[in-house]
Amino acid sequence: MRYPISRREFLKDTALAAAALSTSGLDLLASPSKSLERIGPPKKVIVLGAGLAGLSAAYELTQAGHEVTVLEAQTRPGGRVLTLRDPFSDGLHAEVGAIHIPDTHNLTLKYVQLFHLPLNPPLPHKLAWVEYLREKRMVYREDVEKPEHPFELTPEEEELGHWGLWGKYFMPKEVLEEIGDPSAPDWSVQSVKNYDEMTYTDFLRDQGLSSEAIALLTGSFLWGDGPESVSALTVLRDSVHLQGAKNWYEIRGGNDLLPRAFAEHLKDRIRYGSPVTRIEREEREVRAIFRQAGTHHRLAGDYLICAIPFSVLRHIEVIPPFSPEKRRAVEELPYFSAARVSLQSRTRFWQEEQGLMGFALTDLPIEAVYHMTRHQPGPRGILQSYSGGPQARGICALTESERVSFVLEQMEKVFPGMREHFEGGVSKCWDEDPWARGASSWYKPGQMSELWPHIARPEGRVHFAGDHTSAWIRWMQGALESGNRAAREVNEAAAQEEVRAA
Repeated sequence: MRYPISRREFLKDTALAAAALSTSGLDLLASPSKSLERIGPPKKVIVLGAGLAGLSAAYELTQAGHEVTVLEAQTRPGGRVLTLRDPFSDGLHAEVGAIHIPDTHNLTLKYVQLFHLPLNPPLPHKLAWVEYLREKRMVYREDVEKPEHPFELTPEEEELGHWGLWGKYFMPKEVLEEIGDPSAPDWSVQSVKNYDEMTYTDFLRDQGLSSEAIALLTGSFLWGDGPESVSALTVLRDSVHLQGAKNWYEIRGGNDLLPRAFAEHLKDRIRYGSPVTRIEREEREVRAIFRQAGTHHRLAGDYLICAIPFSVLRHIEVIPPFSPEKRRAVEELPYFSAARVSLQSRTRFWQEEQGLMGFALTDLPIEAVYHMTRHQPGPRGILQSYSGGPQARGICALTESERVSFVLEQMEKVFPGMREHFEGGVSKCWDEDPWARGASSWYKPGQMSELWPHIARPEGRVHFAGDHTSAWIRWMQGALESGNRAAREVNEAAAQEEVRAA
C-alpha cells in the first residue's frame, strides 16, 4: 500500500518502546470534533452499509436527533474491518481486513477513546525480520552485519542501504510538501496532476533509482496490480498522511470491536440481512428497495447516504440515473484484489527458537507475512500471508484447501519449520465477497484527475461515504472521516431546506 505495506509493519515493530498506554496519553491525538447541531425537525435518513463509514454517519446523525435506518446486507457490522476468530484455537484471532491505527489518525483514536476500547501498545522488541527475494532468504538482525542481497545497486544506493532508500525515495520530503494536505477542503488534484499521469515505477525512476533498486523496494508492493500499474499520486497521497506517525496500534481483542461498539449504540436502527437492489430518487424524497427474508421492501427517507463500495454500487439500479460524471466514477474506479491466508502454528517457533518477529517481505506469491498473534497469550501463533493484485487472484483461483496448502509450502521457504508446526488455516479473498468485491479502491495513471472530483459529490438527496470518498483510502480513518463528512452534508442540507421552507 502507499509504499510497500511492509514499511508500515517495520515502522510499527521497531518504534521506541511506548509507555503503558492510557486514555489520557491519547488526549492530544484524539481531540473530539464539533458535534452536529440539528436545526428544525428531525429528518429521515437512510444509510446503506454498516461498515465504519455508514456506522459513523448514522451515529453522528442519531446524536443530532435525526431518524436513521441503516440497511446492511450482511448479518454483522464492520464491512472490511473483519476479525476472524474461527477456526483458530485457544481464543486466538487474526485480522483479515484493516489492521493498524497510526497515532496520527486522530478521528479513529477519538472513537476508540469514546467507546473505551483498549489498544495494544507497540512492541519494544529487537527481533529480526526476514526478506525472501530472488530465491534468497535474508535475515536482518540489529547490530549484526547486513546479509548480502541479490541486487546490483549503484554505489550510492548501496551506501544508503535498504531503509535509507525507503526513507529517501518512498517519502521524498520535497515531493510530499508539493502535494500538500489531500484532506484539506481546498486541495486540488489538478495542481499535482503530473504525478497522477505517471506510474509509481516511473516516479521512482524519475527520482533517480536504478531498476535494480526499484526491484528491491517493490518486491511486495501491495497497491493496484503492481508499481507499474498504479498512479504515483495515489501512493504519494497516502504517504502524506503517514508523515510523523511514530506508533501504530491495534484494538486489543480485535479491530471489529470498533464497529461492534457503534452497532451497540445504534441497535434496532440497523436492519441486517437487507441488501439494497434499487435506489429511487425524487425531488422531495429518496427510497431504497431492499430484500429481506426473500421479499422486497421499500423504505422512504428525506436523504440517503450511500456508504458501500462503488464495486457494489455499480450492481444496484438507480432511478433516475446519477449524472454522467458520477456514473463514470462508479463504473471505472478499480478495486484492489487481496488474499489473506492465516496459518495456525502449534508453537511460535520463529520467535522462540529463531529470534524472528514473524514479519517478512518476499517476492513470492505470498508477498508479505505478518505475525497476527504478537499480543495474544498462549503457545500457539498465527502467521498470515498478504497477497495483492495478480498474485492474489492466482491464490483465489484455487480451492480453499489448495490455498492453504500452497501458502504453507511458500511459508516454509520463509519460515522453515512452519510445516512441522502447522495445525490448520483459513483464507479470505476479498474479490469473492459479494458485499465488497475487492479490498479497496485505487487509481490507474490519470484516473485520479478524472474521477476524484466526482466521487464524493452528492447527487440530489443522495450523499456518499466510504474510504474511497476520502483522502485516506484503505484506512479506518478514511471510512470514519467520510461518514462524518456525509453526516455534516445531510445535516446542513436539512437545515437549508428548513430555512427555504420558512
